Amino acid sequence: MAAELAVALPAVVIVVALGIGGLMAAATQVRLQDVAADGARLVARGEPDGRAAGVVAQVGGARAAVSWSGELVCVTASADVRVAGVALPLRAVSCALGGGL
Repeated sequence: MAAELAVALPAVVIVVALGIGGLMAAATQVRLQDVAADGARLVARGEPDGRAAGVVAQVGGARAAVSWSGELVCVTASADVRVAGVALPLRAVSCALGGGL
């Protein structure tokens, strides 16, 4: 019984660690989507691009890119998340119609 436990326990710990890492990556993706939407709305209302970058920076290590296409402003928020020592690039894009109040 002790030998089986000694073999199975590390595998269980690895699976749990990967599961927690995956949940944390998913939570970061949701936060990125939220700050990208906030940043797009801010720039669409006439705030400077730096304001959107400040909002996106609330997610640790995240970067922002602002682009315009006609009257549509899009903010791309991106960050790298480490899960079990592997860097996963995460990206969220949100757009808003410019000139709104």
